[in-house]
Amino acid sequence: MERKTMVQEAVRVAWPAVLESFFVAIAGLIDTMMVATLGSYAVAAVGLTQQPKFVGLAVFFAINVAVSALVARRKGEQRQDHANTILLTALLLTLILCTIVTVASLLLADPLMKLAGSNSDTHESAVTYFQIIMGGTFFNVISLVINAAQRGSGNTRIAMTTNVTSSIVNVLFNYLLIGGNLGFPKLGVAGAAIATVLGTVVACGMSVFSLFHKNSYLSYAWMSKMHFRPRMESCKKIMKLGSNMFVENIAMRVGFLATALLAARLGTDAFAAHNVGMNVLGLGFSFADGMQVAAVALTGQSLGAGKKEQARKYGSICQHIGFGISVALSVILLAGGRWFYSLYFREEHIISMGLLICRFITVIVILQISQIIYGGCLRAGGDVRYTLVASLVSVTLIRTIVTLVFTLVVPLGLTGIWLGIFSDQMTRFLFMFFRFRQGKWVDIAM
Repeated sequence: MERKTMVQEAVRVAWPAVLESFFVAIAGLIDTMMVATLGSYAVAAVGLTQQPKFVGLAVFFAINVAVSALVARRKGEQRQDHANTILLTALLLTLILCTIVTVASLLLADPLMKLAGSNSDTHESAVTYFQIIMGGTFFNVISLVINAAQRGSGNTRIAMTTNVTSSIVNVLFNYLLIGGNLGFPKLGVAGAAIATVLGTVVACGMSVFSLFHKNSYLSYAWMSKMHFRPRMESCKKIMKLGSNMFVENIAMRVGFLATALLAARLGTDAFAAHNVGMNVLGLGFSFADGMQVAAVALTGQSLGAGKKEQARKYGSICQHIGFGISVALSVILLAGGRWFYSLYFREEHIISMGLLICRFITVIVILQISQIIYGGCLRAGGDVRYTLVASLVSVTLIRTIVTLVFTLVVPLGLTGIWLGIFSDQMTRFLFMFFRFRQGKWVDIAM
């Protein structure tokens, strides 16, 4: 296959995923902007919930990565029945685990927020937000697993449509419920959480409906042919891939939580500035995630068809596109940092903190986007043990140690926090880059 044709195919698969992730990230930024109207305490309170929330969702993210990779491989092998069985099995696993995670999150919300670093002016709001968000986990995780399977089959438009619609619903109800506009009750932080859940309810409905489309590769019709019976073989494959991804996710969350805890120690204003910075970094992640979706689908399908060299080429093409996006984003952030932070805060000292953070992000985003795309290729090839070790070393160890040293031993404040984040991204980039170039990931059986 000619490179020009491959680039066109990569763009065709990638653009809906990139647009989807971008809109989700923008919705997150707008969400934070609307919450910021309540004060820096509200931004800090919502920020405190992020790492505990992602720890709770880690098992579902792991299942989704496994499902996406396995469906892509089965499509390449032209085994549509097996692809549908994988999704059906994943849905059953998700339902069982969702019940456990939801109940545990609701019961442990108070101690979890204390562990996350809440204080007297943020604790109550953080607990309320966390309980509402995790109470609606069912709708979120069902949508996530269906969309992950659809992406693996190469159908990235369905996930884009559901998540863009969800983001619009989220922003609309933010406007109505945070400030109490158009006759709706003024619920503040709780309103922001309810708006997010309502968005996931809409996304869930659209994702489920996608399985009833006549020409869908993953469909209700195929599942009914198999009498809705999950297979132990599919469960084992999901668990084999997903278990490594789960440990990797937890290991990453340990590093992220350590960063958040140390940032929270710097005070409410500094933590609020830090959380906005993390949202900005999330914008970079959105582009990377979109390109990673394309990389997983295209490399996975190529490997399923036995075309190893084509898989390598698709991985390189996706990374090159991602690199171009990262450079453009870096230039925009470098020029518009002050303007961006002034959308959230009026206090000059918080805006100054934001400018410092933006300087770090202009470099970090280039490393971040490339390492995420390389990591997606490795996971599509089944090289999940390596990505686990890379995350353990980079996020859990290096990021945590560097952050501790430059915040507690050498008290550099936010500079120390973001030096830790930079060290993590640089290390992960080096790990993923060299492993991808070695090429061993294309020889793993799945």
